[in-house]
Amino acid sequence: MTRQRPVNTVFQHYALFPHMTVALNVAFGLERLRKPAAEIKATVDRVLTLVKMKQLGDRRPRQLSGGQQQRVALARALAPSPKVLLLDEPLSALDLKLRQAMREELKQLQKETGITFVFVTHDQEEALAMSDRIAVMSDGEVQQIGVPTEIYEHPVNRFVADFIGDTNFLEGEIVSLNDDLVTCRIGTQSMFEAENSGAHQVGDRVTLFLRPEKITLSAPDQAGGADTRPGTVANIVYLGNQAAYTVDMGDGIELTAQARPREDGKLPFTIGEQLAVGFSVHALRVLAK
Repeated sequence: MTRQRPVNTVFQHYALFPHMTVALNVAFGLERLRKPAAEIKATVDRVLTLVKMKQLGDRRPRQLSGGQQQRVALARALAPSPKVLLLDEPLSALDLKLRQAMREELKQLQKETGITFVFVTHDQEEALAMSDRIAVMSDGEVQQIGVPTEIYEHPVNRFVADFIGDTNFLEGEIVSLNDDLVTCRIGTQSMFEAENSGAHQVGDRVTLFLRPEKITLSAPDQAGGADTRPGTVANIVYLGNQAAYTVDMGDGIELTAQARPREDGKLPFTIGEQLAVGFSVHALRVLAK
């Protein structure tokens, strides 16, 4: 039966029993399994120590912070020693700093227990930071499975490329190709070279993608060579440690690129400024589908 499978769940909103103490919450599953009292006590002590909550075993959920409640939910799910632990967006209710700290704790906890964690999240950064393998799903279907670098650098389709990280999409037509590269016409006359996915022929309409961090921005008189193109800053979104620049490349083409502020905190470019836009042909790739 489904309920007898060795799989436990950490719910998005933790679902702790408010009338029970931390220790009783953790012991609940073991009691349902009719484990001996001595084993239950030893297991509760062990898992509460594992999640750094042993000193708070007598408290009730309402007396705990969000991060502490999450640890209790983890301890309760770990106590019966499941073979698989399903975590349903367990960090979504936490603030950014605590969420980042809990990512590292969860990764360490998985290493210590050896239990397979299936972590469900809509946070792309969270998926990349925590996973050994990622499965990207849409409408109930798996779009791609792979290690984080494979998913990010070599997405199989537009949905995966768009879902994992920020990206620029360019719609065009293949005008020539060889084993390594394709040349695509974007807009009315702009030509771009990109990595060949091996899935298309001359004349095919295709989608190219380019990550913003793969683009370099520089003043026109500092352009690094023939691999740069002129552009004009159309918009800037300041993000603290970096800024996102929307660059008008002409011919109906806009690219989003990233650049860090200068050491004095000022942004290196302003709206309306002319600049040189550079990127490698290996950073621009044709999606297989």
